[in-house]
Amino acid sequence: MTIAARLRSALAAQPPAELLVGDLTEADASAAKPAAVLIAITERAEPGVILTVRRDDMRTHAGQIAFPGGRIDPGEDAVQAALREAWEELGLDPAEVAPIAAIDPYHTITGYTVTPVVGVIPPDLPLAPHEQEVADWFEAPLEHLLDPANHDRQSVLFQGARRHYYQIEWNGRRIWGATAAMLVNLARRLRW
Repeated sequence: MTIAARLRSALAAQPPAELLVGDLTEADASAAKPAAVLIAITERAEPGVILTVRRDDMRTHAGQIAFPGGRIDPGEDAVQAALREAWEELGLDPAEVAPIAAIDPYHTITGYTVTPVVGVIPPDLPLAPHEQEVADWFEAPLEHLLDPANHDRQSVLFQGARRHYYQIEWNGRRIWGATAAMLVNLARRLRW
């Protein structure tokens, strides 16, 4: 069975109740701005996930690891926005992406409701980071990212309350916050 077929089958099932809904569960999601990210999974014997490293001089989330993505423009749906953003940030040709599903939205502390779009891409595409947005990109093993043993739950005092978040370490890189939460949700959806 191909990775695309496995993903389609797993993501068609009813989502589990224990999905993470957002950074601040008490926040009003109705006022959030819509955004989308692409969880690009490489079609190889050991699938990987494409992640970006934001530039250190960015206004928000400087230096953080993220999926390619951003705001949903008027007239776009989540899939169109995720594909456009991946094209703009990495030069990932939308024709190379086989979209599988738009999955459970995640509400960020910065006021966005982010819809992750899972898609499959061929391995070893010649990606080119946009010099004004992306410092670097890398491919992390899907198996590592989905393994609950690698989902390190952390806490911090924020706005007078104890807040929890996840981080996933891989190859000296720290994936945390909303990106890690969306990976935790994907792992809970797939249950591989």
